[in-house]
Order: sequence, then C-alpha cells, then structure tokens
Amino acid sequence: MKNVLIITYFFPPMPEIGGIRLYGLAKYLPQYGWNPIILTPLLSGEPNSRFQVIQTPYDDVVALWKRHVGLNPKETLNKQFGISRAKNRPSIMDHLAYLPQEIISYPDNQRGWYKHAVKAGDDLLQNEQIGAILSSSNPVTCHLIAKTLAGKYQIPWVADLRDLWTQNPYSNHCALRRFAERNLELRTLDKANALVTVSKPLADDLSRLHTHKPVYVITNGFDPEDACFDAPELTNKFTITYTGMLYDGKRDPAMFFEALKNLIKDGVIDPDLVEVRFFGSRDPWLFNEIGGANLEGVVKVLGFVPRNVALKKQRESQLLLLLLWNNPQEKGVYTGKVFEYLAAQRPILALGGPDEGVVKDLLNETQAGHYVSSLEDLEATLSKYYSEFTKTGAVASTEENAISKYSQLEMARKFADVLDKVQIGELQDHTSTVACTDSAKKFTQ
Repeated sequence: MKNVLIITYFFPPMPEIGGIRLYGLAKYLPQYGWNPIILTPLLSGEPNSRFQVIQTPYDDVVALWKRHVGLNPKETLNKQFGISRAKNRPSIMDHLAYLPQEIISYPDNQRGWYKHAVKAGDDLLQNEQIGAILSSSNPVTCHLIAKTLAGKYQIPWVADLRDLWTQNPYSNHCALRRFAERNLELRTLDKANALVTVSKPLADDLSRLHTHKPVYVITNGFDPEDACFDAPELTNKFTITYTGMLYDGKRDPAMFFEALKNLIKDGVIDPDLVEVRFFGSRDPWLFNEIGGANLEGVVKVLGFVPRNVALKKQRESQLLLLLLWNNPQEKGVYTGKVFEYLAAQRPILALGGPDEGVVKDLLNETQAGHYVSSLEDLEATLSKYYSEFTKTGAVASTEENAISKYSQLEMARKFADVLDKVQIGELQDHTSTVACTDSAKKFTQ
C-alpha cells in the first residue's frame, strides 16, 4: 500500500461541500492501493477515526489585520464601511477600501495556514514514505503548500482544482491582483505533475492556460453506501422534495411555483394529491414567492434537518427538485446536490440552468431525470410525472446501473489511476477523461 499525502483545507466534520469530495476520496482510495494521510487545519470536531488526519494551527490573517486597524474582526468590510464590490459599478472608494485586504489576503484568506502546514508536512515526510502528494483547492494555499513539499522532497504532485483559480468567473479582485495571481498560478502549477478538475469545460479552460500539463476530468460522486438501502416506502402523495440552500435570483423556484400554480388552476394536478417540501433555510423571500403563487397549502418549508434525515426524505419522494442558476458561466459546474440525488435513485427534475451544461448532459446520459429550461417544458414534464403517479401509484425509480460511474468509489479509482501514472512517470500531454469501467456491483463492496 502506497501512502498519499492529501492537502485539503476542508474535511469532515467541517460541513463544506468541498470536504465531501475529499472524504469520499480518502474513504475509497485504499481499495486501489493508496493509503491517504490527510493534512488539514484544526477541525470543528473529531474526524472519523478510520483516517489518519494531521491537524495544524491556522492564523486568520484577515481577522488579525482588522483587529490591528481597529475594525471588528468578525464583521465584513461591506457592513462596517457600507461598501461593496458586488455592485454593478463599484466606486473608486469601494476599490480603495478593499485594497489593504487585497494585499493581506493574497492569494487567499487562508494564507495563514501555509507555514503551519509546511512544518507539519516536513515532520511527516521526514518519518514516512510518501508515494505522492495530492492538493485540492479552494483555497489555493493548498497548492502552495504542496509545491513547497513536493519540490523539497522530490515527490510527484497532483493538483486538484474543484474550482478554477484565476479563470474562476466569479473572481472580483482588482486588476493588479489579478495580474499577480495569474503569474503565481502559472509558476505554481507548472511544478505539478498533473492537474485534475471536475468537468470537461473546466478542463478545457485549464488546458488553454497550462498548455504543457496533462489535465484529467474526475467528477464528484455520491457515496455508494448511501445507495445501498432497501427499496423505500414512497409517500402516498405526489411528493416533490428539495434539500439544501436556496439563493434568491440564482437557485430560485419561482418558475417551478408558476408551473405548479398553472397546472392546479387548469385541473391537471389535484392540490390534495401533491406536496412540495423544502428542507433548508427559511428565507422570507421564499415564503413571499409561495404566497404570491397561492401555494401555501401545497408547499411546505420545513427548515434544516440532519443529513441522515434529508437522505431519508429524498428516498421516499416521488420527485427530487434540483434548482440551478441560469448563467452561461455555470455550464461546467456540477452542484454537489446532483450526486446526492443520484444516490437516492429517485427521478430528478432540474431547472433554472443554462440551455447547455454538464448537469443536463449527466441527466440525459443516466436517464436519472429531466432537465427543463422553459415554463412550457416544465409544465409538460410535471404533467407526465403526475400522470404516471396517478396511474401506478409511484414514479419509477432510477436504474442503479445507469448511475454507477458517478459513485465516489469510481471517483477514487480514477484518482488512483492518475496517482499511479505520476508515480511511474506515465503522463499524457493532453486533456484526458479517465475511463469508467467498473460496474454497479461495486456499490456493495
């Protein structure tokens, strides 16, 4: 068994979505000959005892700077100064007020972890035989740590970019910092043996910038243990469930509410037979949208629930609602929720995203649901599912074989393949999607 040092800022029990990818990787890599050792900052609770986790101190450089200049370290500059770079046209004062933080937080707010992580990595590498290093961002400080350790000890290094670095369309830094950071990305990732990202569109972007680096596509996945359950007892009603966060104007159910209202008004759907459940934040704007569509008796907002409860609610539902953001820049972005929904093996109704994108491709490939982009299409799809429900008492489940390639077990196999290649020096000089060959039988391993 070869050891791989995984450098990640997020790892359970921290709840961030990035930690789920790394947790699944650590969980299933041993099946493919790699023993993970996790290097991470101090966690909010005890990690799973099955993993070797090295936790280090962390300096919050932004909070220290705010305290030094007399600001509240726990409050944002937006709130303390009434400024924002999220405006359509930020003023000169907005940019000037943020300039010190732009410098302090370069290349990210987590830079204060670097020295502690390098020291802990030094201690480990002097005492353990490590076959490869894998760093995963965000934050990009993880890659700076990996570069230092890989260079010092001459260990192969794979950089995993869950989100792109300077090519991230949501970066809103000033021009000077963007210039400096692009140079930093080029210098840093030039030392990596291979790059990994989560979708083909993002891999294409990486390849255009890092022209001489092999770039591999490895999507996120669902935990196969979450898919190993007895057939659930489905709800008696035509139940549509959403679990997770909502964002007004981005992940917004307004079109869904309009379609449901129209179908009820036209007599296509009986309001006594349908129930829509939202498990997540109880935002005032959500209640306003529900009231505006006169759906108070149909739509329930039930607040956050523990993950095991959310998984049970997904499995018992007739349909799962997936809300996306209709922005062309989202076409290469999978939401973590879509993989969790796949594990539930209930049909997915996805809406709100761009006309073309990786989520649409995934649903078409797996036949795990429908992707709709217009009100008319949404009404037709809801009518179809409702008709199936009224005729048979249930909407048919998703085939297990169709979703097997999107499990974390398969994700770990692909990472192990890349790690094997960098260790023995077998690298391709072009963008590669690691082939999927394992069957769904591995769900039960």
